Amino acid sequence: MYKAFYGLTENAFNITSDPAFYFESSRHKEAYSHLLYGIKGRKGIICLTGEVGTGKTILCRMLLNKMDQAVKTAFILNPSFSQIQLLQLITKDLGIPAKKNNKLDLITSLNDFLIDQNGQGHNVAVIIDEAQNLNTHQLEQIRLLSNLETEKEKLLQIILVGQPELLEKLQKPSLRQLNSRIGVRYHMQPLDKNELHEYIEHRLAIAGAPKKLLFTDGAIERIYHFSKGTPRIVNILCEHALLAGFVNETFTIDEEIIKSAAREALAL
Repeated sequence: MYKAFYGLTENAFNITSDPAFYFESSRHKEAYSHLLYGIKGRKGIICLTGEVGTGKTILCRMLLNKMDQAVKTAFILNPSFSQIQLLQLITKDLGIPAKKNNKLDLITSLNDFLIDQNGQGHNVAVIIDEAQNLNTHQLEQIRLLSNLETEKEKLLQIILVGQPELLEKLQKPSLRQLNSRIGVRYHMQPLDKNELHEYIEHRLAIAGAPKKLLFTDGAIERIYHFSKGTPRIVNILCEHALLAGFVNETFTIDEEIIKSAAREALAL
């Protein structure tokens, strides 16, 4: 309803991880550099964590989009499967044909693929999102996959992406071998306060918003107060604020509109 009123070509504040709306905050830039370093440096296991809604998934999608063709990638969005199903997902996403579906065949096919890619000067990276949902057996399987290597370098780079619960899980004594093999770690933080206005303007511009659609300084202060800079909560608040602005037929989103949006969206 409000898209036509504001002249938007699409919803500016969807909570889906759309790379078209990617905003490179200082935190995202640091995280991206860590991931790229881990992959190019063949560090084996890389761990990216952050609270819900801090932008981990959209960062991973951007990484995949920007990755050069010499790096073959797989992206596992939902790892809540058995060990063999996880292996099936990885091999399928990498385009590896498996003659059988048993564990030995899958690992053999993956190893052959990795050796072939390494011989061509290529690298292979597997991103596993929502990794906090992996159980101990699955995480141990990942440790074993990280053993696929030559005498000089790792053949497979595995990026574990998850919420802080993943860090707690990795501290378990049963996973100490896996934890000790993590070559790169980065914990995502929310947006800095001084980046929030730029973030909102960035998303509005991509959605085709006119210049007269404004979030006041007071509105920005309230958004930061309620969201603490977490992009997903910022998006939810702004989405409700635009709807309220449409109802009130205004192009100026002020502090009172944000307060109202917070009451509706966040039950505050």
